[in-house]
Parts: sequence; structure tokens; C-alpha cells
Amino acid sequence: MTLLAEDIDLLRANFAQLSPREREVAAMFYDRLFELEPSVRRLFTGDMELQGAKLMSMLGAIVARIHDLDALAPMVGDLARRHVAYGVRAQHYDTLGEALLWTLSRALGSRFTPEAETAWRRAYATLSATMVDAAWPGAQRQQGA
Repeated sequence: MTLLAEDIDLLRANFAQLSPREREVAAMFYDRLFELEPSVRRLFTGDMELQGAKLMSMLGAIVARIHDLDALAPMVGDLARRHVAYGVRAQHYDTLGEALLWTLSRALGSRFTPEAETAWRRAYATLSATMVDAAWPGAQRQQGA
């Protein structure tokens, strides 16, 4: 799937709007993730504030490179392979996407327009498929988010 220039602009604008509230946004994301999939809570044994900072940093790096999916693919593929060791499974990506979109909707409010939601869904579908393929070559997964 190819992202449109308009998608990239929306992703970047939305992410910039989240930056002043990174801690709050990360906490919202993890609260929602654990609500949707309580079993993944056990995968997070460290400092959740630090984990949230890592999440927001990685999202920032992805958004900064989203214009070049070929260059981004090895980075997110490596990330996915590392997360297998933590217990992440392919089916978790749908729940992660749902938690991310919910968080964006709540954190951005009216700035999370239907066009922005579509851009985030496209980006997440593309990147999560790349990640699942990298971590579990040949795995079948239901397309969500």
C-alpha cells in the first residue's frame, strides 16, 4: 500500500500536535491496550513511563521517515523481530492498532479528522503488515485497524 502525500502531511501534523503531551498520550495508549487485551500487561515488566517515552520516540522516528517506506521497512522489521523475544505475537498487532487509533482520536479530538484517521489506518496497516512479515515470515493474519 502506498501512502499519499496528503497522508504523510496529516501524520506529521497530528504527531506534532501530540508532542507537548507525550507522557499523557503514551499513558492513554497503554491504558487502552491493557483494557483491550489484559494478557499483554505481563509483557511489560519495566518502568511504564520509560516505556511510554520509548513508544513516543519510536513513533516520532517512524513518522519522520514515513515518506520512504523502503528505508523504513528494515527498521520496523528489526523492531518486530526484537519484540518476539518479549512475547509479542502476530495477533497483538490488531489490538495495538485499535489502541493507537483510539488514543489518537481521544488525544487529538476534532483534529483527528476522517482524513487523518484514514491516513493513520493506511500507515498502520502498511507498517504492521511489514512487521508481521518480518517477525513471522509466511504468517497469516487478519487485517484489522
